[in-house]
Amino acid sequence: MTYTNAIILGIVQGLAEFLPISSSGHLALLQHFFHVEADKVLMFTVLLHIGTLLSVFIMYWRDIWELIKEFFITIADLVRGRGLRLQERPVRKLGVMIIVATIPTALMGFLLNDFFESLNSILWAIGIGWIFTGFILYFSEKLGRANRDLKHMNFRNAIFIGIMQGIAICPGVSRSGSTMVGGLVTGFKREFAVKFAFLISIPSILGAAVLEVPEAMKATTEGLAAGPLIVGMIVSAVCGILAIKLMIKVVIAQKLKYFSCYVWVLGALTVGYGLYLQFHP
Repeated sequence: MTYTNAIILGIVQGLAEFLPISSSGHLALLQHFFHVEADKVLMFTVLLHIGTLLSVFIMYWRDIWELIKEFFITIADLVRGRGLRLQERPVRKLGVMIIVATIPTALMGFLLNDFFESLNSILWAIGIGWIFTGFILYFSEKLGRANRDLKHMNFRNAIFIGIMQGIAICPGVSRSGSTMVGGLVTGFKREFAVKFAFLISIPSILGAAVLEVPEAMKATTEGLAAGPLIVGMIVSAVCGILAIKLMIKVVIAQKLKYFSCYVWVLGALTVGYGLYLQFHP
């Protein structure tokens, strides 16, 4: 792993994790062209995830701090028998909805992860994932203006958004894109749909990183110097911050169709290239 490779992969991970273009698909494609074996860079992948996680914490540190404080207040209320009082405590309701949305994502990851992991090495399958992402992004832009926010959110909405996030386990399907589309389909304001999508990415990204750590510790780290690992993580965090800021503006301005065009073209090229390799090894 050279510094150049680390920087390139860090840029791709940081941007593609939060832009609706699928970081897993881009990383799989780059690993193919760089001739990098996935098991040899698993620790690097974990650090890239940590880098993107840091970018969410930096961008939403006020919300996260309020959620942490509310967690302890909630415990105190439950001990005193005062109940959850979700309608009275908006921050508490947000935290509960994040947990509820994470449950279907976690279940889908546990049950389907091995299958979707096997698709990482099948280029035409990744291309189909990109094409699917393009369609849901394009569809979401056709929706009318919505005015629902956290006050109107219910468990059914959170579960649906969580399922949409779980679909993104498939390489080529954008996690941020599918999650935000889930929020827009349920009628939420664009600002809230973006915010909720990024906040529920925290347990998703953290869970994926934690689950990969044991396997990463066992995997070979030959050729992985500390320098490129750290640089890649920092680059991923910086690019993640830029991507989040850009995504907020893009969604509010209803410009997701431009990303649709990008992933459609990339998906079609990847499907064609993948099928060519399959029939002309």
